[in-house]
Amino acid sequence: MKRIQATDAKPNRHGWVFFAVIATLATATGPLYAQVPADTTRQEAASDTTPVYAVDPVIVTATRTPRPVFLAPMPVQAITPQYLKEQVPNTVSDLFRGMTGLDVSGVGANQVRPIIRGQRGQRVLLLADGVRLNNSRRQQDFGELPALVDVSSVERVEVVRGPASVLYGSDAIGGVVNIITEPPQRDGLMGTLGYRYGSEADQHRGTARVFGGFERWDLAVGASWRDAGWYSAPAGSFGNITLAEETQVQNTGVQDRSIDARLGYRFTSRHRVFGKFERYEADEAGFGFVDPEAYAPDEASIEILYPFQDFTKFSLGYSGTQLNSVLADRFDAVGYVQQNKRRLDFNLFTLFGPGTPPGAGIAIETENFTDIGTTGFRLEATKLAASPLLLTYGVDFFRDDSENTDVSNQTVVGFGPPMTETDSTPTLPNATYRAIGVFLQGELAIGPRATVILGGRYQDIRAESRETVGLDNEPETDTNRTFVGALNAIYEVTEGLSLVGTLGRGFRAPNLIELFFEGRTPEGGGYQKRNTDLKAEKSVNVDLGLRYRNQWVSAEGFVFRNQIDDGIRIAPLDEEVDGFPAFTNVNVAELLFTGVEISADFFLPSGFTVGGNFSTLSSEDRLDPDNPIGESYSTKFTWRGRWDEAGDRFFVEYAGRHNGEQKEAQLVENPIGDVLPAFTVHDVRAGLTFLRTADGRPQRVVLGLQNITDELYAEFSNASFFRPEPGRRVTLGLELAF
Repeated sequence: MKRIQATDAKPNRHGWVFFAVIATLATATGPLYAQVPADTTRQEAASDTTPVYAVDPVIVTATRTPRPVFLAPMPVQAITPQYLKEQVPNTVSDLFRGMTGLDVSGVGANQVRPIIRGQRGQRVLLLADGVRLNNSRRQQDFGELPALVDVSSVERVEVVRGPASVLYGSDAIGGVVNIITEPPQRDGLMGTLGYRYGSEADQHRGTARVFGGFERWDLAVGASWRDAGWYSAPAGSFGNITLAEETQVQNTGVQDRSIDARLGYRFTSRHRVFGKFERYEADEAGFGFVDPEAYAPDEASIEILYPFQDFTKFSLGYSGTQLNSVLADRFDAVGYVQQNKRRLDFNLFTLFGPGTPPGAGIAIETENFTDIGTTGFRLEATKLAASPLLLTYGVDFFRDDSENTDVSNQTVVGFGPPMTETDSTPTLPNATYRAIGVFLQGELAIGPRATVILGGRYQDIRAESRETVGLDNEPETDTNRTFVGALNAIYEVTEGLSLVGTLGRGFRAPNLIELFFEGRTPEGGGYQKRNTDLKAEKSVNVDLGLRYRNQWVSAEGFVFRNQIDDGIRIAPLDEEVDGFPAFTNVNVAELLFTGVEISADFFLPSGFTVGGNFSTLSSEDRLDPDNPIGESYSTKFTWRGRWDEAGDRFFVEYAGRHNGEQKEAQLVENPIGDVLPAFTVHDVRAGLTFLRTADGRPQRVVLGLQNITDELYAEFSNASFFRPEPGRRVTLGLELAF
């Protein structure tokens, strides 16, 4: 049964804050501009009074044409290579906790997933080098793992806040996370060695990469290995829960390995091809839980563990530039096949309660094996149709083929010898999920200051179950055909001031779990009945924002309103199945998410930087205000300070984050209470570049201390299930280049 966190279901009343803060900053400091956190490349002249400034990173995800963040006509963020190296994360999702409008769900070394503006799971599209990683077998609230991409191979990460369905299709209703790996662009052979240590779980991770170019060929090969145990949460109180001593958060470790290899060939300066192989294996990774004996002995004990996950992917691609043909100036094509196998073990033990023998209860052990094979491609072309008009168009396709088996043992104890019943009925029939879409986008420059981008997509999605051993089922088919459009505009008022506006429509078709699943839910305590009459979710999103910059300061602010029609939510039924309350997925007429996002960085003399961001999020079911729907923070405020040594050899930084309290709503009683409490965490980090190679690549060591005050807290998406974060801990990262 799903336990759902919710923001306070009130209309957003913070819009005035956005305009007031931006106006104050503009008056006090002059021009500002939108920027990523204070981690980008810094440049400083010899004089201590010379201002420093950030290099505006170039992004491609938002519009499919390279452009600086400052000129992107929608809310975007870029995690730069330097920030990735200095933070030494387990996965790229770890970096989202302190970023504007972003949050995370899940705990442990590899299970952390992104949340964008309160949307998570299948409402966020995860890409690797522009190709989707989402699959149709995941639950709505748990999307695919960013850990499938080895973080040591990542060059940068680009995040689009808000719908991006025109370019990327289904699932991009809340936003897009594009993990972009580093291409081998240098001549000669070179490489890196890396090591990460984490004290919270005695974690050790080693990486090695070799890359280079030889005449027309380029090559990159990488591998990593990690061993992380279970971490511990500190003693303390969080709402109504009190841990008397340091307590293990079980199933938060992992033993995983990855390898990737890329080989490219350049026919001419305009024509390139490549092939890529990727494999990721993870053992003993889980959702994490604290034994209820530590805080609420009468609570049910729920364990969700992945004994293994194996992911393999082959890609072939072609890129043509400066083609100057009638149809395209640039053409890109990529095709891929991938196999995603995993086993999920679910264990639930519930006491029967008063009137029964001590220790009497029911134990449920369920094993689910899933095998998903995916085939897909993406074809995309760009053509300068006329001097002010740039066209981007193409077609994409994917097909998931899902097979699974289930075995469930239900044991009653406390009434003499244990009584066990075994059931091997699959909870999901074998099925396929096919999607094909065509898209067209036009980018029009209106004079020297204004740019307008208008696009549309037609998508056809078909889900089809088939006869499955162990199920007495008739094949069923669900078809969704959708058209979406988007209008994005940016106007440069001055060289340092831009106005941004977006009007976009997104969609997400129901996946296989939502359509065809029937059985006990993995979270325990409920029985889900299938609903093949679900319609696709559709959203209308509006963003209004300002970007302002000069050589001393950069900032941006956005207000947004995202209305999702026919939103898919779990709803209780007035019945029980096998002694469990029954639920089913239904379409909710109107879900509304509104919020404000503000960020600013100030670049001071002598290498100092200070900055922070502020986000609010409100959500409600417009037709049923008592039905809470939030999946993230209601308010979040972060702050940071940093000093960089003039020679770029040493840095030290401090960062803090405060999440405000929010209402809690769920389908069963929660031991934390009706309000999820606020929390504040503090981190410090320092890095030393002790040597550089002849081509300038650093030999670097980074040391971090996280959760300095040893506070007991849980990210709000993890609070109801009570998966707290680690206590005070040390992280060490070492990078050697050769």
